[in-house]
Amino acid sequence: MILARRKFLSGAALLSASTLLPVPAWAKGADLAMAAKGFGTLSGDDIRLSIDAHRFQTGGRVGHAVAVNGSVPGPLIRLQEGQTVRLHVENRLAEQSSIHWHGLLVPFQYDGVPGVSFPGIGPSETFTYEFPVRQAGTYWWHSHSGLQEQAGHYGPLIIDAADGSDDRYDRDYIVLLSEFTPRAPDQIMRKLKLAEGYFNYTKQTATNGDMDLAQRLKWGRMRMDPRDIGDVTGSTYTFLINGHGPADDLEYLFNPGERVRLRIINGSAMTFFNFRIPGTPLTVIQADGQDVDEVVVDELQLGVAETYDVVVTPGAGAHRIVAEAMDRSGMGVASLTSQPGSRAAIPPLRETPTLSMADMGMPDMRMEQPTPAHATDHAPMNHAPMDHASMDHAPMDHGAMNHRMRDTSLLPPQVEAGPGVDMVSPVPVDRMGFPGLGLDQVPHRVLRYTDLRARHANPKRPPERQMEIHLTGNMERYMWSFDGRKFTAVSDDPIGFALNERVRVKLVNDTMMAHPIHLHGHFFELVNGAEDDRQPRKHTLIVQPGGTATFDLTADEPGDWAFHCHLLYHMHAGMFQVVTVRPLSGTAS
Repeated sequence: MILARRKFLSGAALLSASTLLPVPAWAKGADLAMAAKGFGTLSGDDIRLSIDAHRFQTGGRVGHAVAVNGSVPGPLIRLQEGQTVRLHVENRLAEQSSIHWHGLLVPFQYDGVPGVSFPGIGPSETFTYEFPVRQAGTYWWHSHSGLQEQAGHYGPLIIDAADGSDDRYDRDYIVLLSEFTPRAPDQIMRKLKLAEGYFNYTKQTATNGDMDLAQRLKWGRMRMDPRDIGDVTGSTYTFLINGHGPADDLEYLFNPGERVRLRIINGSAMTFFNFRIPGTPLTVIQADGQDVDEVVVDELQLGVAETYDVVVTPGAGAHRIVAEAMDRSGMGVASLTSQPGSRAAIPPLRETPTLSMADMGMPDMRMEQPTPAHATDHAPMNHAPMDHASMDHAPMDHGAMNHRMRDTSLLPPQVEAGPGVDMVSPVPVDRMGFPGLGLDQVPHRVLRYTDLRARHANPKRPPERQMEIHLTGNMERYMWSFDGRKFTAVSDDPIGFALNERVRVKLVNDTMMAHPIHLHGHFFELVNGAEDDRQPRKHTLIVQPGGTATFDLTADEPGDWAFHCHLLYHMHAGMFQVVTVRPLSGTAS
C-alpha cells in the first residue's frame, strides 16, 4: 500500500528547519570513543548496524563524528543479486537517524528518507529494512537525517552479480572518497548562511589570477565571484579515501600484470573530485552501478553521490591514486603498488580554475564537445569550421549583461522569480559534453557524459510528455531551490508522475555552480547522443553551471521519492522536492 505523503509532514518539516536547530549533543562531546578508520565487511541475509556518537581524527584534525559500527566510513555491506536482505539498524544517538540505500531499487517505505518514505529511526529505536536485491553493481549508503552524513554516517555497498561476471578481475578494491572537518556541520551551515564565501581562500586579488584589473572590476559590478567553485573547501576539509587522510598513506597492493577493478564512490558531502592515476589509463566499465561500453580515459570527474567502476593494469612499481577537489584546495591520495611500502611522488595541486561566460549561461568561445581524440563511434561530432566572421566581437556591455542575468522574463511561468532567484541563465545550452570545471583544457583524455553508452539495450520507448525544471538560487543569501521554490513540507506539492509514464525531463541550471541531482528509487537514461536504446542509465546527474542536461525517465516504481541536489548544504537550504508516482485513477496498481 502506498502511504499518504502528508502523513509525515511533521517529519519532513525537520528538513527545511534544520538550520534553526541547536548543535546536537553528539557534536559537543569531548569524551567519546575514537572511531576506527576504514571499514569491515558485513554480508548475509541478516545484517546489524548501530549508529552512535564518536570522535574522529586524521592528520592534525580531530572532531565529532557519527560512526556506524564504530568506524568512519561505516562497514562495507556486500550483498548478492537475487537474495532478500534484512538490515536491522539501531539508533544510539539522542536524535533521529536513518539510512538511505543510495541507488538501490527498493520498496519506497524502505528508501530511508524521514518525512517522505518513513518516520525515521528515533533515539534508542531499531528499524528493520527488508527488501529483495534486484540489481548488481557499486552503490553506497548514508544518513538522510539532519547533517549526519557530513559527520561520517555513510559507507559502501557492493552487490555481486548473479552471473559471476564480477569474478573476471584479479583484484577488486573500493575507493570511497569523502571528507572530514572538525567543525560541527550545523556551524558550517550557519557560516554559509552568513557569508557564502566564508571558506573560499582562492579569491582573486589585484595581483594574482588570470584576469586583469578591468575584468575584475566588471565581475565585481555583476556581484559575482569567478572563483565561487566550492562552498566548503580544503580550508576546513581533510579529503579522505576509505576514511584515511593523506598522512595515513593508504596502500592498495597488486602483482604486475593483474587487472585491478577500482570501485570509485564519491561519498562526500560537498566535494566534486577529479580522479586520476598519473601515467595509468582508466577503463570505465560502469557508471552508477550500471554496465557501460568500455571507455578509456586518463581522468574523470565524480559529482557528489556518483560512482564509477574502472579497470587498470598498472605496471610494476608504485602509482599514486589522486582524488583532487574540483576547486583544487586539496586532495585525497593513496598508493597502488606492487612493492609494499614503495611510494610514487604526490603531484602538486593544479591551478585553481576560473569561471567563464559559459558558466553564466552566456555564449563562450570555448568548445565543450569532445575533441576528435575523445570522440566515440556512437556520438558523432560536428566538425564544421566555426564561422568567426559571424561572431560578435564588440566589447561586452557588462552593465547590460548584469541586467540580463537577472531578467526574470526569460523564465517559464512555473518558476517563482522571488528573492531566491538572483541569476537567470540567458542562453543555457546542453553541456553534457563538458568534462567538468578545470578539465576542459587539460592535454589528456577526460570522461564526458557523451562518452557513455549502455552496454545492454534498454527498451525502446519514446517519451509521452516533456517537463522542464529550473535549478535556482541566490548565492549571496545561500538560498537554493527548484523552480524558485525552496522546499517546505507544509506548502509544497510533489512532482507527479503516473505509474509507468515515460517522461523527458530537461534540467536548466540558472546558477553558476554545478549541481549533482539525484532521484531516489529510479534509474533514468541520459539523453547524451547515444542511440535511444543505448542511453546510459544513471541515478545521479551533474548539471553544469549555466547549462542544461536532459534525461528520459520511466516512472515504474510506485511511491513517494526524494529528488534533490546531493550537495548536502544545498539540499538543506531548499534544493529538494518530492516525486510521487501513482497509478492513474481507475487503473490497477
